[in-house]
Amino acid sequence: MNPFVVRVDSEYRLYYSGGDAEGIQRICLATAPAETPCRFTRHGVILDVGGAASFDARWCVLPCIHRFGTKWHLYYSGHDGTDLGLQSFSGIGLAVSDDGLHFQRHSSEPVITGDQTVEFPNNRGIAGGGTILEDNPPDGTVRYRMYYTVAVGKKSMDVQADQEKHCAVCHSTDGIQWTDHRLIMDPRRDVPNEDIAVACPFVWRDGNLYRMIYCGIGTRWGYYSMSEAVSEDGYQWHRGKGDENLTLTPESTSSWESEMVEYPCVIREDNHLRMFYCGNGYGSTGIGSAVEEAKN
Repeated sequence: MNPFVVRVDSEYRLYYSGGDAEGIQRICLATAPAETPCRFTRHGVILDVGGAASFDARWCVLPCIHRFGTKWHLYYSGHDGTDLGLQSFSGIGLAVSDDGLHFQRHSSEPVITGDQTVEFPNNRGIAGGGTILEDNPPDGTVRYRMYYTVAVGKKSMDVQADQEKHCAVCHSTDGIQWTDHRLIMDPRRDVPNEDIAVACPFVWRDGNLYRMIYCGIGTRWGYYSMSEAVSEDGYQWHRGKGDENLTLTPESTSSWESEMVEYPCVIREDNHLRMFYCGNGYGSTGIGSAVEEAKN
């Protein structure tokens, strides 16, 4: 699950989370020639789980890759192995690399925790699934934005309490210390495809606008669908009325995405955009892609 694709020269690198028969999730890598972006070769695990009692003892999921100078940063979400529902995802960790292929942990502790927003100061749950953008102010100091998910749900038979998630952004100048955490999107209780949760905000610039594909959990399907939002500044987002912003929905006749579609990653290819994403079982049926014709 959790595809994150970057292009390096003529190659696509697909970072994703792979699960074994015991339910352990690790960060893995696959590559493909850019001219055939759906023919990937697996290269196995590039980041294993952490030690016993660590924040990432059970799962390493939701990779997000960005290059800071000569260093590649791999951010990932950890599951600590406890039975607390979304509150078991207790941090976003960081691993670094010189080549984007071989990674070492920056620390055994997370670099971002789920208690950083004003609205949820006592929260523990957090998940990545977003992107990192660069701001270049006039003074020449590069400032980075990371979009991520605040997972505030707690174990409950009520899915609206169990799966509640919000989208957020934080900022950094070095990719290690992240501050100025802000909520940017909440579930819409009157829209049945996202009245439970909004998550995984994948953001990119398109001319003078910011665009976002995000995941919504709602009572309409009970699982994830994907919608789009637009913004002039990357903080105030517009979703339109009702569900008119739906981008990709479960396909009832499909063998692999009949229940849900989730975890978007968008990359530009010549005259169109390609989105990698997962289907049923949060990725148990695999990773697929869809294309959008570029607008003139």
